[in-house]
Amino acid sequence: MKIYPVILSGGAGTRLWPLSRAVLPKQLLPIVADKTMLQDTALRVAGLPGLMAPLVVCGNDHRFMVAEQLRAAGITPLGILLEPVGRNTAPAVAAAAHYLKAIDPEAVMLVLPADHVIDNQQAFREAVVRAASLVQGGGLATFGIVPKAPETGYGYILRGAPLALSDGCYKVERFVEKPDLATAERFVADGGYYWNSGMFMFSAGQYLSELATFAPEIAAAAEQAVGSGYRDLDFCRLDETAFSSCPSDSIDYAVMEHTANAVVVPADIGWSDVGSWSALWEVQQHDENGNARRGDVYLDGVKNSLVRAESRIVAVVGLEDVVVVETNDAVLVAHKSQVQRVKQVVDHLKSKERTEHLHHTKVYRPWGHYEGIDAGDRFQVKRITVKPGEKLSLQMHHHRAEHWVVVSGTARVTCGEKVSLLSENESTYIPIGMNHRLENPGKLPLHIIEVQSGSYLGEDDIVRFEDIYKRS
Repeated sequence: MKIYPVILSGGAGTRLWPLSRAVLPKQLLPIVADKTMLQDTALRVAGLPGLMAPLVVCGNDHRFMVAEQLRAAGITPLGILLEPVGRNTAPAVAAAAHYLKAIDPEAVMLVLPADHVIDNQQAFREAVVRAASLVQGGGLATFGIVPKAPETGYGYILRGAPLALSDGCYKVERFVEKPDLATAERFVADGGYYWNSGMFMFSAGQYLSELATFAPEIAAAAEQAVGSGYRDLDFCRLDETAFSSCPSDSIDYAVMEHTANAVVVPADIGWSDVGSWSALWEVQQHDENGNARRGDVYLDGVKNSLVRAESRIVAVVGLEDVVVVETNDAVLVAHKSQVQRVKQVVDHLKSKERTEHLHHTKVYRPWGHYEGIDAGDRFQVKRITVKPGEKLSLQMHHHRAEHWVVVSGTARVTCGEKVSLLSENESTYIPIGMNHRLENPGKLPLHIIEVQSGSYLGEDDIVRFEDIYKRS
């Protein structure tokens, strides 16, 4: 049996704002440890017996960051499928199933969200082995987390009859929506309920068969999206029209709640979906006062709190049970019991057409990154870093001129018909409406300061004529 990990790397992680944002969501951040959550997920399945290289499903906007993070972790994926729009887990997994079936008709899928914490690697491996035996018998397996507390933020799975020769696995009696506290307490006391982890294992063929029975519109749209998909650099793009027409639904609702073959593998693996700042506090190491801290942090008389500083010193005095998160352009202060309301902050930013929910001041691009330094009326200043051998698109702006100063490295600058090399402390000027390109021909990163001036300075004022990354 060949088992193919399918890593789902979608979602915006709005409840971890201001750290997690649409352009750089929590799965692409080092939230818990030094590696990103995507990297941790990929490394967790690397080298396990019978497991193949992972297939990653992500949104188009995150494709280069996903590819770069996998490369940095030493992981060569089987493929990276690009969703043109988010349609929840059932269509994403269906697309992955069609992709795998074309490679291996007997493919078994281990479906894993990219943004979960699993502390007990050995217990996770053992759970995967048990699930594999159930899949061989025709089961669609879900991993039920042994509950530690009456959590109201998770769905639950009620186990049914035990399975013969299954080493403590069960039929699924039913799936239960997120309960209130009294109901959650009853579930934990009962002993027959598990947290719904959102992790699954089943054969690609059986999942598609069940999907065709219970959600035929999703099945048909996913099949067409893969069949009409196409290669783009190292990515596989799902057909935009077909996938966009697909109904949005989860695996639970589309298949698992209806199939007669759902089975649950109890798993005590140190799992968390890190769905809030309070959940992150729970899985992090604490000091003698119960505090989880990261960055340049000063605490005095603080207990049972999470304090995280990204760009400057953060001092907290005389507080308990709080969350304080600082980034370059935003600060969150909340009581731990109220962190679910962070989503309302994000909704407010959206309604006011602000950008702090979309991206950080540092914005990553396939060629490197840029960071806003200053801005005012008709100007803004950026620090730009271009990786060795990379280059920006050949482009033009209708409303702004640009001044470039090389801080370190070597820049090859195209301005109209002229191509020149600039070294440290040299500068150039790009007039409004002039075709231009910035390249790094050297072996070291190129750092420049860019001063933009003009009537409109938005990132959408870019007309690309040529781009090695095939962006529009």
